[in-house]
Amino acid sequence: MSDLFDFNNVKAVDNQSRPLSYKLRPERMKDLIGQDHITSKTGPLHNIIKNNNLSSIILWGPPGTGKTSLARIIPKELKQVYFHEISAVSSGTSDLKEIFKLGKDLLKKGKKLILFVDEFHYFNKLQQDMFLPFVEEGVLGLIGATSQNPSFQINSALLSRSLIYQLNVLSEESLKKIILRAEKLSQNKLLLENDGKKLLIQMSGGDARILINLVEQIFSFNRKIDIHELKKVLSLNIPKHDKSGDNHYGLISAIHKSIRGSDPDAGLFWLARALNAGEDPHFIFRRLLRISIEDVGLANPDTQKQVLDSWRSYERLGSPEGDITLVMSVIALSLSPKSNSVYLAEKESQKFAKKHNTEQPPRHILNSPTALMDSFGYGLGYKYDHDLKGGFSGQNYFPDGIKRPIFYHPIERGYERELKKRVSYFSRLRNKIQQSDNEIKRNIPKNE
Repeated sequence: MSDLFDFNNVKAVDNQSRPLSYKLRPERMKDLIGQDHITSKTGPLHNIIKNNNLSSIILWGPPGTGKTSLARIIPKELKQVYFHEISAVSSGTSDLKEIFKLGKDLLKKGKKLILFVDEFHYFNKLQQDMFLPFVEEGVLGLIGATSQNPSFQINSALLSRSLIYQLNVLSEESLKKIILRAEKLSQNKLLLENDGKKLLIQMSGGDARILINLVEQIFSFNRKIDIHELKKVLSLNIPKHDKSGDNHYGLISAIHKSIRGSDPDAGLFWLARALNAGEDPHFIFRRLLRISIEDVGLANPDTQKQVLDSWRSYERLGSPEGDITLVMSVIALSLSPKSNSVYLAEKESQKFAKKHNTEQPPRHILNSPTALMDSFGYGLGYKYDHDLKGGFSGQNYFPDGIKRPIFYHPIERGYERELKKRVSYFSRLRNKIQQSDNEIKRNIPKNE
């Protein structure tokens, strides 16, 4: 337990030999940049600190937004607490048992243990469940930090007992403040023109740690650097992209919704972001194919073929030459007339089918390959549509006794205009035939 601290008796430490990122780490809530919605006096953490009562909070946000700094600041603002910090990556069940025992011992002495767990989502379900009784009994105050969506990575039982605070990607203004603080603390001037500073901010991707490391590199040159040299001497930052995390699904969702909103330029922007981040083009094509079915549908059924043709072309060309086939598909889908009638029809039919999952087809549309089945009326009265005038019998194909539902509602866009005419035509004809059949039944003598 070497990293256990009593924040009521902390001594100053000489940090001159520390890296710049360590020196810039904020010590108080007011020093944390870019998260005012959480840390300001009107923010949600104010009451926790004021009441000196921390049960369980989860800090959720991208790397470099201040989760660790905030987790270390909170205990300093509280009274009569001890602080312990672990990482879920390197800690196991035995470590947790030891920590919980420590929490009980401290509680007997009138102290409370504040436990910070970095990368909390790496704990499995059993390990996360272990926290529940100790959080509920007030044995410890939990601060968990995660870059992954808590909805998917943290047990619902623990999630329901926790306050979730989302930290935002740092804005350009916030990153500029960090540069100014670095210059002031280091008593050193960043020898770059404004376009050079803008490049540093762009390369950081909203991550304070990356920005500070870049600034420290520039300080080490100790001379003025123009924009062209800067691009050469600094290795370009690789865009942060976790192919199984929020950014992965966030970018593909942005492409999808831009296309649905008929905005090809926005669609191309998010496509470029995804490709620059190293996203698998096949994953993007799968989503585009889904869009052609779900959002375009029968308003323009040709888009499905267009996406498949582009996909095949990409497989032959590969990247980067084949990336233009993705661009073609995004533009075509964005500017196509759209309809989700097919998507809604699927949902409604599934819902209806689950409700009537034991009903059998009417006997007249069942095949009758045996004499026994003939005797039970299988196939009796079936009308072969091709033999009838107009190629339409108007027979009932739903289970007997069920009121006929309507799942597919075509709209007045694209090719579905024609389909709507056909739906209306067959509906009128079906009703006419049904009325005629009912009239015939009424006129049949009861003794027949």
